[in-house]
Amino acid sequence: MEQQLTIKNAVESEGVGLHTGAKVKVRLLPAEPNAGISFIRVDLPDSPVVKANTANVMESSRKLRRTSLSCNGAEVHTVEHILSALSGMMIDNIKVEINGPELPGFDGSALPFVELIKKAGIQSQPEHKRTFTVKDPIWLEENDTVLAILPDSELKISYMLSYDHPLLRSQYVSVVITPETYEKEIAPTRTFCLEAEAEELRRQGLGKGANFENTLVVGKDGVVKNKLRFSDEFARHKVSDLMGDLYLLGMPLKGHVIAVKSGHPLNVRLLQKIRQQQERMRAGAMESKGPGIVGTPLDINDIKKILPHRYPFLLIDRVIELEDDKRAVGIKNVTMNEFYFPGHFPNMPIMPGVLIMEALAQVAGVMMLNKRENLGKYAFFMSMDKVKFRKAVVPGDQLVLETEVLKLRSKTVQVKAVASVDGKIVAEGEFMFALVGGEEASE
Repeated sequence: MEQQLTIKNAVESEGVGLHTGAKVKVRLLPAEPNAGISFIRVDLPDSPVVKANTANVMESSRKLRRTSLSCNGAEVHTVEHILSALSGMMIDNIKVEINGPELPGFDGSALPFVELIKKAGIQSQPEHKRTFTVKDPIWLEENDTVLAILPDSELKISYMLSYDHPLLRSQYVSVVITPETYEKEIAPTRTFCLEAEAEELRRQGLGKGANFENTLVVGKDGVVKNKLRFSDEFARHKVSDLMGDLYLLGMPLKGHVIAVKSGHPLNVRLLQKIRQQQERMRAGAMESKGPGIVGTPLDINDIKKILPHRYPFLLIDRVIELEDDKRAVGIKNVTMNEFYFPGHFPNMPIMPGVLIMEALAQVAGVMMLNKRENLGKYAFFMSMDKVKFRKAVVPGDQLVLETEVLKLRSKTVQVKAVASVDGKIVAEGEFMFALVGGEEASE
C-alpha cells in the first residue's frame, strides 16, 4: 500500500487573484498524517480554517467560473488550480495559508503550484493512503454536457471539448494520471475565455486580475497576444480543473472519468454522486480487514460483546466499517427518546457535545478492543485535544462517527475522531487512551 505524502518544508509565493485582482501571499506548510488539505485565512481574526471537502463547496451560482469554499464565514476562491496540483502530485496532507480571499492565479495554470511543491520537497508519512475506488458507474447529463465515471484500477480522465468557435471544436484528450504525466501534460495548461465573453465577465465583477499573459483569450483569429503550449491546451486545462474539483473528495480517486463539455457545476455534482456511492458502500458494511472477535458490520449485540457500556451510556448503534488498529466508522441515530433530552435544553433538544465525544470514543474503543489479545481490557481516556464543535446535533440526525489511529503503542493509542451529519462535520478532536486490563482497572 502507498504511504501518505506531505511536503518537507514550508514554501511561499505571491501573486494576484484572477477574479478579485487582490494581491495575495500563499504559504504551503507540512501537515500531520490524515489531516487532509486545509486553507487558513491568516488575514482574518483567529485565522479561520476552511477544509477542502465537499461540505464546504459554495454554490456555483454565487461564485461563477471557479470553485470556491466557505466555512464559518471565511471564504477561499479559485482553489481548483492548487487542488489540481496537489492531486497530480499525490499530496495527501498540507496546510495552505493565504492572506486574502483568492488563491493567486500566477500564469493561469497549476504548474507554479507544482513547482512550489517540488521546491518544498515531498515527504512520505507512516500512514497508508486512503483511496476510493468507484464500484458502480455514475452518469450525469445536463443539456449538452455529460459527465460519467466508470470503475477502473487507476485514475484516467477522457475529456471532449466543443465550443461554437473554430479553435475550440472537438478537442479530445485522454490521459492516465501519474505525477509524471500530470506535470508534463496537464499542469502547464492555462485557463481561457472567449474574447466575445470577456467584457460581460468584467461587468459581472470577474476577471479583475486576468490579462493576456495569465488567461488565454480566444478571438476570432486565434489566441490574443499569446501562444498555445499544446494544440489541445483548452481540453487539457479542463482536465486540470476537473482533477482539482474531484480532489475535494478528500482522498485519491480510482476510476475512468469521461467528460463532454463539463465545467465546475457538473464536476461538483459528480463529486456529490461519488460521495453517495461511498456512503452506500459503508452502509453495505465493508468487510473487516483484520481478524477481530466480531466481523463487520456490528449490530448493538455485537458491540456489547466488545464494550462494557450499557444503556443509557451505550451511545453507538452500529459499526459499519472496521480495520483493526487503523480506523472504524460507527453510526448513532439521534432520536427524541434519548435519556438526556428531558434535562438538556428541553425546549430546544440538542445532543450534548461531551456525549458526541463519548460516542466517538466508543467507536474508537470498538476498534481497539475488537482483538483477542485485548479481550477483557478497558480503554480509559488520558487526554482530549483539538476538540471543536461546529454544528448542533438534534433529533432525527444520523451521526457518522469516524475514528483513525494516529499513534499506536503497546498500552496507549492516539486517535483522530470526526463526527458528521449529512456529510458536514459537527464535531472533531484527538483522543489519547490507555489500554488497561481488568485487574489494573480495579486497582
